[in-house]
Amino acid sequence: MNPEIIKEKIAQAVNILREKNIDMWMTFIRESSTIHDPALDMIAGINLTWHSALIINKDGEAAAIVGDMEKENIARLDAYDKIFGFTKSVKEVLVDYISGKNPAQIAVNYSINSNLADGLTYGMYLTLKEYLKGTGYEDKLISSEVIIDSLKGRKSPSELELMKQAVKDALEIFDETTLFIKPGVTEKEIADFVKGQVSKRGLELSWDEDHCPAVFTGPDPSSAHAGPTDRKVEKGHMINMDFGVKCQGYCSDLQRTWYVLRDGEDKAPAEVQKGFDVIRDSIQKAADAVKPGVKGVDIDKVARDYITKNGYEEYPHGLGHQVGTVAHDGGAGFYPAWEKYGSHPFLPIEENSVLTIEPRLPVKDYGVSTIEEEIVVTKNGCRFLSNPQKEIWLIK
Repeated sequence: MNPEIIKEKIAQAVNILREKNIDMWMTFIRESSTIHDPALDMIAGINLTWHSALIINKDGEAAAIVGDMEKENIARLDAYDKIFGFTKSVKEVLVDYISGKNPAQIAVNYSINSNLADGLTYGMYLTLKEYLKGTGYEDKLISSEVIIDSLKGRKSPSELELMKQAVKDALEIFDETTLFIKPGVTEKEIADFVKGQVSKRGLELSWDEDHCPAVFTGPDPSSAHAGPTDRKVEKGHMINMDFGVKCQGYCSDLQRTWYVLRDGEDKAPAEVQKGFDVIRDSIQKAADAVKPGVKGVDIDKVARDYITKNGYEEYPHGLGHQVGTVAHDGGAGFYPAWEKYGSHPFLPIEENSVLTIEPRLPVKDYGVSTIEEEIVVTKNGCRFLSNPQKEIWLIK
């Protein structure tokens, strides 16, 4: 990660600690190249070998306690006020530092609800408890979930610029794909064309290449996270593609829908057009309801109710998720109150978060209608990072 972004994220973390009234946040790791704490990407962007603690405090001080051989790597970031090294054991330096700060609470990276805040392994948790035994601080450990959820969500100015570029690059590849699609090509051939465009531009895919892009043509397609197949595009098919690229470590995640005209057609059939229109309008209605402080479950309900009131079954997933260094990022999202989403549907949406809006519905005998847009939450609402698809794209 860009060192300037690391500085921005550490500064954001300090402000979040002050908002939440938490004295100290510690990321405690070892051999992070093999077992990687996701929080490390925001506050260091490098891997560390030995038992290490990256500590950010409410008073504004950021400290790194690392093996002697890795002090220079941390210093090059120019992001930490204090850097401590050790040779044989981190314990003494770590306990001395914590004691000097005397925090009322120490947030560490475990979480029931958020995988991105659950990077502290159980073994390292036990090690930390043992190091702190008898100091009183072993009883002051709390989950850092509320810190990481906000830190992942609140995009810094530099992060937003990279995300805008990732969206722009992906939309250009969607346009190229429109020119490639024709009857007779397979889902796999479309996917290979897209991957070629990504490689040509020197970009990376936003998620695993076995289903990025995910391409679906015709009725009864594979499930939404499945990879492309040998199924051929035919006249009368709806086609949709789920795709994103990564720009300097930041992802886009978008979906678009096409219709392949049959002989004699100059527009999509009424059923296809209605399905597209309902999806398009549900996205706009959801976007109109977004503003900081609103719970994601309420935004999901706007789109879900509009789709079902128009006679379609509800989509079997959340309306949208955060996007960032990974395609499914952050905590709060536009989720229904389902057990699998934990507490995230009920978290307030925060300013500068980037989220998708991605409802879907089946159109009998034709395929699936779905669009996925990206928005950034603003002070009073939201704005689209992607240019919204307003009309179904026709393939002649």
